Amino acid sequence: MKSITLSADILIIGGGAAGCYAALSAARHRVGRVVLVEKAHIERSGCLAAGVNALNAYIGRGHTPEDYVEYARKDAEGLIRPDLVLSMARRLNEVVGNLEKLGLTILKDSEGHYAERGWRNIKINGENLKPLLAAAVRAEPAVTVLNHVNVVSYLSDGERVAGAVGFGVREPIQYVLKAPAVICATGGAAGIYRPNNPGSARQAMWYCPFNSGSGYAQGIRAGAEMTTLEMRFVALRCKDTIAPTGTLAQGAGARQVNRLGEIYEERYGFTTSGRIYGVRQEELAGRGPSRLRAENLSPGQIEDLYKAYLNMAPTQTLSWVEQGEDISSLSVEIEGTEPYIIGGHTAGGYWVDTRRETTLRGLFAAGDVAGGCPQKYVSGAMAEAEIALEAALDGAELRPELDSPEPARCLAEAEKFLGRPAALFTTGELAEALQKTMDEQAGGRGAGYSYQEAGLNQAEARLDELEDLSLGLAAANMPELMKIQELRDRLTVARSLVAHLKARRETRWPGFGLHLDYPRKEDTWLRYVNSRLKEGRVEIIFRDMVRGDKYEHQY
Repeated sequence: MKSITLSADILIIGGGAAGCYAALSAARHRVGRVVLVEKAHIERSGCLAAGVNALNAYIGRGHTPEDYVEYARKDAEGLIRPDLVLSMARRLNEVVGNLEKLGLTILKDSEGHYAERGWRNIKINGENLKPLLAAAVRAEPAVTVLNHVNVVSYLSDGERVAGAVGFGVREPIQYVLKAPAVICATGGAAGIYRPNNPGSARQAMWYCPFNSGSGYAQGIRAGAEMTTLEMRFVALRCKDTIAPTGTLAQGAGARQVNRLGEIYEERYGFTTSGRIYGVRQEELAGRGPSRLRAENLSPGQIEDLYKAYLNMAPTQTLSWVEQGEDISSLSVEIEGTEPYIIGGHTAGGYWVDTRRETTLRGLFAAGDVAGGCPQKYVSGAMAEAEIALEAALDGAELRPELDSPEPARCLAEAEKFLGRPAALFTTGELAEALQKTMDEQAGGRGAGYSYQEAGLNQAEARLDELEDLSLGLAAANMPELMKIQELRDRLTVARSLVAHLKARRETRWPGFGLHLDYPRKEDTWLRYVNSRLKEGRVEIIFRDMVRGDKYEHQY
């Protein structure tokens, strides 16, 4: 195994939308040397790889950032970090303006204003969003991009972070990356639960299937405090294609109806969780399946729908065309996805201060990996990346290097996997066992998103077994080594998630998860469930609600 050591002023882990924007912000602040490391390739990596047809976080005319805070608070049933949402919301429109300068096509109305889809959303042609960001990053001489490098651990002493260790995805190279400030922008976690579609279609899922929760896992193992993992995200999607439904609801005015044709949305509320909960309850009452229905669509609306889905989920448009459907009277069956851990839609992730610094000094989080700030979406993730970058620069020159044993430990572990000729189980088999366990015992789709403490206890025991079995896996090459590392990251996240599900003894977001032992929302549980890994076990920490627009860690 070849070894390469690089030093930088700022290390950015993850080359998705947030990571790329952090690199561009670093260039604007004239940072001396920036290293951006990405498991895939920044041109088409992350959850925006295929594009998006709207920016869902924007402050429309007649509204304020404070309005956005109240929207996020209501949708999350009160459990947000108001300081994080407000500081993010104040930068949204500036981020959107910068994207337009990079060449992003933002649709305009007849008066030249951005075409709004509600006061928080604007329409874009975003199929080339990642290529635009990648081209801008590559044009910056101060930014070194390491594509096809999988980061597996931080250089940490348990109190601060000063770099990371990674391995080449294609070549047998270990990378030791040193920096006084590290920004984690690796995205959320998919693949923990059994997905909607089986077999070769299993990766036709809502969230990027290659997001393994690695940023969460590395922080958990290093002792960082995590928050609100129990607020999982379940997306409402078109059945089979798993295409977004917001375009139909907002762009075409489609309403949720049951098998009897009844519009039932009012029964369950219009929050994100409430819409999912409604689908499930209508099924249990024998009135399923649910559909999104819109009538008398004009030819212009139909063309807009075709184009919108071609920009982000082309399988939906292809399905309509293949089946020869006349969608002037639209009726699309809908379903919930498996749960994900994602801090861009819900509040799960690192516990950060207002500056986005984690409880490990020198480590900052942005985008889906940062907790406490739901409803940030694309533009909000970029706004958060800029906040994290500015904070990372503050005092970075005063932080010394760490003499960490992690490079040697990670190398020995990797060589053990690579040197083993065969294993009792394959990585894929253990991954399926993980998904089966979480689906059945920890509130997956198969369990109707419901769970009980007894089942969660069984899941904990099973996850411990799977973690032990994963130590005996074998890798014939570097891609297979990456798969092992991804599985182990998912196991780490799953253990913390189960501990969070057990700790919150109420049901605050019934569409995202129903605790059958505690099926009601309780005012006494309007607090944060946090955790950290201590001596190999997950320790739960309860924190009171943050008030005001500023929060600092008390180390």
